[in-house]
Amino acid sequence: MAVKSTIHKFSIEELIKKKHQSKKEQLDIHDAYLTHSFDVENEKKFQNKASEYANALIDVQFENENSKRPQNMNTFDYFSPINAPFKSKRNPDFNFIDLFAGVGGFRLAMQNIGGKAVSSSEFEPNAKFTYARNYGQVPFGDITKEEIKDAIPAKFDILCGGFPCQAFSIAGHRKGFSDTRGNLFFDIEKIVATHRPSVVFLENVKNLLTHDHGNTFRVIKEILEEKLNYVVKEQVLNSMVHANVPQNRERIFIVAFDPSQVPNYSQFEFPTPIPLTNTIHDLLEKGKVADKYYYSKSHMYYPELDKSMTSKDTLYQWRRIYVRENKSNVCPTLTANMGAGGHNVPLVRDEFGIRKLTPRECFSFQGYP
Repeated sequence: MAVKSTIHKFSIEELIKKKHQSKKEQLDIHDAYLTHSFDVENEKKFQNKASEYANALIDVQFENENSKRPQNMNTFDYFSPINAPFKSKRNPDFNFIDLFAGVGGFRLAMQNIGGKAVSSSEFEPNAKFTYARNYGQVPFGDITKEEIKDAIPAKFDILCGGFPCQAFSIAGHRKGFSDTRGNLFFDIEKIVATHRPSVVFLENVKNLLTHDHGNTFRVIKEILEEKLNYVVKEQVLNSMVHANVPQNRERIFIVAFDPSQVPNYSQFEFPTPIPLTNTIHDLLEKGKVADKYYYSKSHMYYPELDKSMTSKDTLYQWRRIYVRENKSNVCPTLTANMGAGGHNVPLVRDEFGIRKLTPRECFSFQGYP
């Protein structure tokens, strides 16, 4: 009669929480291989790399428990995957890779139309953790590193990438390719040249079109068309016009087709406008939110805000030197420094005081569930 092992299963969810909260450790390529291996079963590279890491974790646990590891258990039977709310479907209509993944906006959209992410990459630690909790995969890290590029499966249908926009944004210094963040497009070029996906699907700020008198976009388009032999289509879309999301967010979308793999590329059309039926009031949280989001009356801006923001349950916009009521029912473009100062910051006056937008409200204004 076989004796059952008393070992507790590794909860990958608890593992990534512990590493994320640690001051000495961060989520890394090993965690990425391990979590991807549960969701992309047919990728041998993931299984092999994950197995090395998994066995090391198991051996440490048995050593700590001063017990002997059973020989009849599969390595991955010791682990319970992340209980993520937005898992890919098992039999997808297509697969894609998710570069510069952030917290997963591209991924959510692609999964909603039947896609499956077979690899993801993100650099920022908090975004990686949020992504993992929602999708079950810790993204691979810095895509400029060869070991991260090597983690991309040989074949996939679509490359998705909202490559960093700060280098081109009107809100930033607009240094473009002279900024290291702008140079990340050339890493996309290398990946496209190596893997030849059917479609390249990119997103950036509207200002990419006019940056450096149009030269930056010209270089990007020439690389895709003349060097990589893709057919490029681009258009500026606005979330409030095309997604029924009450945020004024204009972005350029670039869709490039390999004509040998997508012979009917000429039939592609960008989406047409749809009516905006949601307003900011549909997405603002009701009642009192956490105290940390309210301005203290001792804050240097409070007297000016208090004098200017008279209506309750209303969105205002702080524009550096004055405050104005938002009468459009549409939130201004959310930026990375939201609530920390800067230009055109949304503020709310409710019955409890004057506050910043909460993270939940910011997610809602970007269309996240």
